[in-house]
Amino acid sequence: MASHSESIIREPLITGKNITYGQITDDVLRPVENMPGKAWWIGFSVASLGALLWVVSISYTFWFGIGAWGLNKTVGWAWDITGFVWWVGIGHAGTLISAVLLLFRQNWRNSINRSAEAMTIFAVICAATYIGAHMGRPWMAVYSLPLPNQYGSLWVNFNSPLIWDVFAISTYFSVSLVFWYTGLLPDIATIRDRATGLRRRIYSVLSFGWTGSVKTWQRFETVSLILAGVSTPLVLSVHTIVSMDFATSLEPGWHTTIFPPYFVAGAIFSGFAMVQTLLLVTRKVLGLENYITMFHIESMNKIILVTGSVVGVAYITEFFIAYYSGGEYEQYTFLNRFIGPYWWAACMMYGCNVLMTQMMWSKKVRTNIPISWVLSIIVNIGMWFERFVIIVTSLHRDYIPSSWAMFYPTWVDVGVFIGSIGLFFTMFLLFIRVLPSVAMAEVKLILKSASEQAKKKLIDDGHLDPAHVDFYKDNLIKFDSVEHSDYEKV
Repeated sequence: MASHSESIIREPLITGKNITYGQITDDVLRPVENMPGKAWWIGFSVASLGALLWVVSISYTFWFGIGAWGLNKTVGWAWDITGFVWWVGIGHAGTLISAVLLLFRQNWRNSINRSAEAMTIFAVICAATYIGAHMGRPWMAVYSLPLPNQYGSLWVNFNSPLIWDVFAISTYFSVSLVFWYTGLLPDIATIRDRATGLRRRIYSVLSFGWTGSVKTWQRFETVSLILAGVSTPLVLSVHTIVSMDFATSLEPGWHTTIFPPYFVAGAIFSGFAMVQTLLLVTRKVLGLENYITMFHIESMNKIILVTGSVVGVAYITEFFIAYYSGGEYEQYTFLNRFIGPYWWAACMMYGCNVLMTQMMWSKKVRTNIPISWVLSIIVNIGMWFERFVIIVTSLHRDYIPSSWAMFYPTWVDVGVFIGSIGLFFTMFLLFIRVLPSVAMAEVKLILKSASEQAKKKLIDDGHLDPAHVDFYKDNLIKFDSVEHSDYEKV
């Protein structure tokens, strides 16, 4: 690894004094090697109850059919497709952090990519359950795959948006899983070398014989770049395909060409918000403040602000398109969102996604942990309502007033959605118990260049512009893991 030092005015990506490679390993593996604490057990118990609710609700759906949901002859898509699109969107941040930021050599991704990638895997699993449940006959799900002709006639209907979703989800899941697991190999080998007995044998199998030789690292970096290159188009293609479920129809409110970029921006928006929700709690509970710093939090808030603003522009563009088109049905669909019976859902969508996120223009808000955490939850609430408004308000009032109908969710609708959240958090909590939530190998790469102690050494050497040093010290005020008394001695 080439040795270099970053500019002193750049905020450190690793804080704390006297951080060593061994301490990084100890800090990251502490939740994996020790018994879980009280906070983990409380979170896991609540999440498990949610997962149990999901099992009950899905089982009830499979037994009685999708008539157990609140669907009717007018609203054939509702909470099911809303939840599906919401979960697919949440999974986008992992790929963007892992692949796109890797290709752009953004070192601040090193501390958050592992948890974001795991979040992607679990979110896509939750989304896939909605596809299976919405089929009505889930035992026929095998026929959504392009089976060889030896099985008989080719059952797949490539004109069906359901098939597009199957291909998009399966491709996205496969590439994301390989990317995530490939990055885990060096860290699993570290756990293997520190473990004994049965745990050592298990992690030895999972490490695929990683030796840490120069040749191994060369292949690892090559494969990572190849997978990043393959994954980057998926950030755009997957949610574009999901948006075409709607855009290729003739339904007013859906039939618009703005949906692909609009959905992609919304997916990154909600995905980063969920990463923020998870990591702000994880860093505190697991004691990872030195590695997931305020710089990471502020950087993610900036991306949330940008993508939220893009989504806001898309909202305005939708209304302009409806007005400029001259189509009375299209115009009424958007007017109905404000004066119709679902006006409250539209207010939640615009308020949470556009108005609330504009608070992040303030640096004080971006660097305030409690406010950032609350805003990240508000964003995901708003993005769920966005999908609900797009789907339900476009369907519940059709061309014929006699067929107008309201959608009212049943306890099964609510149970499947809340249960999927419980399933997601159950998988995530199990993940941080058995695998490192921070990529140790990648964090160690920046210890000698982008850490606080490396920058402090530059200050001690005394060859820096005093104005730059003062600027650096002033910016460290907002870091909750920096000992400011150390700088008083310099």
